[in-house]
Amino acid sequence: MAAAKEDESLLPRLPQLFETSKQLLEEVEEAAEPTTAHRIQKKVLRGLHLLEKAAEMLSQLDLFSRNEDLEEIASTDLKYLMVPALQGALMMKQVSPGKRLDHLQWARERFLYYLTQCQFYHVAEFKLPQTKDSPAENDTASSSMAYPSLVSMASHRQAKIERYKQKKEVEQRLSAMKSSVESGQVDDEHVREYYLLHLRRWISISLEEIESIDQEIKILREKGPSKEASTSHSALQDRPPGRPFILTRNVAQAKVFGASYPSLASMTVNDWYDQHEKCGELPDQGTAKTVSEVKTIAQQQEDQEEKEKEDGDSTPHQAQKWDDWKDTHPRGYGNRQNMG
Repeated sequence: MAAAKEDESLLPRLPQLFETSKQLLEEVEEAAEPTTAHRIQKKVLRGLHLLEKAAEMLSQLDLFSRNEDLEEIASTDLKYLMVPALQGALMMKQVSPGKRLDHLQWARERFLYYLTQCQFYHVAEFKLPQTKDSPAENDTASSSMAYPSLVSMASHRQAKIERYKQKKEVEQRLSAMKSSVESGQVDDEHVREYYLLHLRRWISISLEEIESIDQEIKILREKGPSKEASTSHSALQDRPPGRPFILTRNVAQAKVFGASYPSLASMTVNDWYDQHEKCGELPDQGTAKTVSEVKTIAQQQEDQEEKEKEDGDSTPHQAQKWDDWKDTHPRGYGNRQNMG
């Protein structure tokens, strides 16, 4: 009787722990702040703590047994199968440079445990990722990753595309059913379908996360623990604090916001140019005068050319008049003193 009373006291708390931790994960994923922010990391740690309590309660209540099928699990209890996946997702958001490898391995174990449960209950058809226990399997996997064939690459790409399409379809159906299920206006069949869709969605997420974790673990192991520790130490402690700077467009902005360099400007370029122009100290003032003189000379040359053109036009007319006069005035015309 005491155990039954204890179970009854634990039951109301389990939904609250699950919903709160799920909401914290959604807030972390939708936050505009970086994951390294203190407020985000505080939510991550709180969500992991709540999920750890929920996992302990599930173990005490023994809701999921290997001796029952998926149809025997209550519709409202199906969502608690996602607890390991939520733990892995929150652990991936935790930032601790010195413990990144440990966090990745722990998250992979939680994702793999969730996939194992879903495969046992036949929630969906998928291929379970390889474990890291067998060294022979590790060697085969590493060799296949090092020298992948075109056929395996094409099949892997096609599988990712199909998984992505299925995930988008499931998310659309979930968004359409969310309001009605949360309001309690649907029957048990629709509630069961809603949580089964959630389980299938997290199967796709878990497969993607495990693939990403394997790649990151390989990089961290090749990098080495000493390099990782030194890099994290130098990045967090030895790095000097960054100095903010502001680029301004004019003097008003520079006076308000300040400048990022030690020697502040006392005048603008236009002010400096006007001041030196008044004093006659600009190196191009002589050039300016020369330009004006050149314009004057060019104008004079144009006037001279026009005058020569006019003179050239009048010369043939004068020659024609002279020829006509000579025709009517023979040589010696008017010389009356030398007549013989």
